[in-house]
Amino acid sequence: MTGGAGFIGSHLCERLLSQGNKVICLDNFLTSSKSNIKHLLKNKNFNLITHDINKPFPEGKIGKIDAIYNLACPASPIWYQRDPIMTLKTNTIGVFNVLELARKNKAKILQASTSEVYGDPKEHPQTENYWGNVNCIGLRSCYDEGKRCAETLFMDYHRRYGLNVKIVRIFNTYGPRMAQDDGRVISNFIVQALKNENLTIYGNGKQTRSFQYIDDLINAIIKMMDAPKNFIGPLNLGNPHEIIIKDLAEKVICLTNSKSRIKFCSLPEDDPTKRRPDISLAKKILNWEPKVSLDDGLMRTINYFSAQGRSASGGKKL
Repeated sequence: MTGGAGFIGSHLCERLLSQGNKVICLDNFLTSSKSNIKHLLKNKNFNLITHDINKPFPEGKIGKIDAIYNLACPASPIWYQRDPIMTLKTNTIGVFNVLELARKNKAKILQASTSEVYGDPKEHPQTENYWGNVNCIGLRSCYDEGKRCAETLFMDYHRRYGLNVKIVRIFNTYGPRMAQDDGRVISNFIVQALKNENLTIYGNGKQTRSFQYIDDLINAIIKMMDAPKNFIGPLNLGNPHEIIIKDLAEKVICLTNSKSRIKFCSLPEDDPTKRRPDISLAKKILNWEPKVSLDDGLMRTINYFSAQGRSASGGKKL
């Protein structure tokens, strides 16, 4: 698994190991943390290799593999815009390297794509047949267009080499092990609320998003990898329950019993106004839909960040 020490990757490693699989975790730790997979290091079926997928894979360190999950790429705007050229390399050169590894091993391979391929959508909700509305020269395009190119590479390898590929488009996901400083809205709101700081909303707060809890996503990814070979995707994975960002901020303040207030800031370039998946295909093919409610998932995530804060402050409450 590439990106195995990241937020999503660490949960996926954990689940695969619990099912008795042997897992090789590759990560360059650009945006991830070893603390995410520290509890897995003593597992005899877990092998951690520090590696950047933009470079050739280390000969001899990776044995025979039968499945690859490609999760390697910064996923938050703060990180993927910090080095946009590196982001594009990861989604092109890196993806090429991973596909070649899959081809040589005759392994099935899953690409973690994103709802960002839809850009600022003019269709709502978004189905997999929608081609999107992306600014190809904007600040976000290193990620949006990079992921679109990655999907293209996957499909071309499938058509030319018959490679068993799977493509999932992941919508906003949250839960324990999100980085506190990754700039995503739920982690931002929770950290700010626990510190009784202003919750920063970019724009007027009327934009909407839908959020799925990490456990629901992991269930879907594993189901997708086990789906019949002739089902490639792309497949939307997300929660169709839509919420206004201002309402989300107020909910987090309430759940944390915070004294925080809301502060409005200017909206970043090309930030989507609406984002909600149509998951009809996932329901039909995988018999999957999210189970964890927003309130339940938020409380689990709040408890995680609260515990992290107490640990960092020597046991004192944030």
